[in-house]
Amino acid sequence: MTNPIQTSRRNFLRGAGVALALPWLESLPVLAQDSKAAITGAAANKPPVRFAHIYFSNGVEPIHWWAKGSGAAMEFGPAAQPLASIREDLVFLRGLYHPKAFVSTSPHLGRMNLLSGAQVSLDPKDIRVGTSFDQILAQRIGGRTAVPSLVLGIEPNELRLEDGLSMIYGSNISWVSPTKPATKEIYPSRTFDQLVGDPKGRQLDRSILDAVLAEAHSLQPKVSTSDRRKLDEYLESIRDIEKRIDHAAKEERLEGWKPTLKQPNMPRPGDQVPQNVPEHIKLMLDLIVLAFQMDKTRLVTLMLNNDLSQMNFRFIEGVRGALHLDLTHNGKAPEAEAMYLKTNQFHVQQFTYLVQRLKAIDEGGTSLLDNSLLMFASSLFDGDAHGADQLPIVLAGKAGGALQTGRNLNYLDKGNDNRRACSLFLSLMDMMGVQLDRFGDADKRLAGLESDKA
Repeated sequence: MTNPIQTSRRNFLRGAGVALALPWLESLPVLAQDSKAAITGAAANKPPVRFAHIYFSNGVEPIHWWAKGSGAAMEFGPAAQPLASIREDLVFLRGLYHPKAFVSTSPHLGRMNLLSGAQVSLDPKDIRVGTSFDQILAQRIGGRTAVPSLVLGIEPNELRLEDGLSMIYGSNISWVSPTKPATKEIYPSRTFDQLVGDPKGRQLDRSILDAVLAEAHSLQPKVSTSDRRKLDEYLESIRDIEKRIDHAAKEERLEGWKPTLKQPNMPRPGDQVPQNVPEHIKLMLDLIVLAFQMDKTRLVTLMLNNDLSQMNFRFIEGVRGALHLDLTHNGKAPEAEAMYLKTNQFHVQQFTYLVQRLKAIDEGGTSLLDNSLLMFASSLFDGDAHGADQLPIVLAGKAGGALQTGRNLNYLDKGNDNRRACSLFLSLMDMMGVQLDRFGDADKRLAGLESDKA
């Protein structure tokens, strides 16, 4: 006969597991330095700063990825050429890297620490990589919006093994803890519903939470002291989710700045995943714009494709029926290299589209792009060689005035200690109003990012 306490505990943990897939809010410790500028900005009549990371897999063809000059005179290599139309709105970065990815013996999945810089566990029984900095931001400031963070993708999670490692690494860039990826949404319709809100869905969420809370309270006198502490942590997280549901049901904000859009200006996408890849990506990018314009979230990650992607790029003219993985691992064959270049250009075009859309939206004298901080990057540099000695990274937007754009910054000759990508992330978190003493392998900000001199 099944033990009723064990059954209750199992049901409770399952329910809490679903709940805890969502980011925590106010219960998490906010650093003393956290958001002094952000709170001041919110109290004044200033729009908030939004952050989005757009990820593309398998790196670039190095000879085609470069920038020269600055401002209106900035020139780009063939792979980055679509950036020319937004050259004055971006910062092109060269030379940054993650030391722990560079030395990893796993050529692909061991590099999948882009947003954390942490060591990727090569033990297939131990899924582990660092908490990504977007989720650090969600823990600190996500509670200011109905949706703490949006974690989006185009391809679903893969469960197969590659190099003896789980493809959970290759399918996720956003991690809520070192051992748990954030839940990635690939359905545009579900993303729309999450942003716009569904009163019936909130009522269902409330009823589920009430049931979980009742069961959790019934367990408290039956468990050990150590388990009781663990139970208290679960209860605290559920209380935070209650706050989110209540927050989503009503509008709560300080006097001053208000979103420029109260209702969605695009129709709800169809229930199915679009089978046309460009259409799918465009929908997701438009939903990011909608989320920012309605101030439903200020934190987004979007994977344009998974690492070791199975996506077929035959929708691009001149690319014939090869998987992206095959195009990027081409042995420098001229025909395959030419198709690889086209996939790089396609990914850059998607980022450019997002930048242009945000730039076209006025927020009372400044654009939505001016009040955003965008990052476009891959976890590899030379996809064919699995090179991780530097990362292709482009920033866009002015972060509310904190970032000077129209620049081309090269850190290759700055010494390895001044090339850490985690130093960049510390600087980006500063711009979002979250200040940490250390993140990943870095304890100092990226020199020159906030000035003309790198």
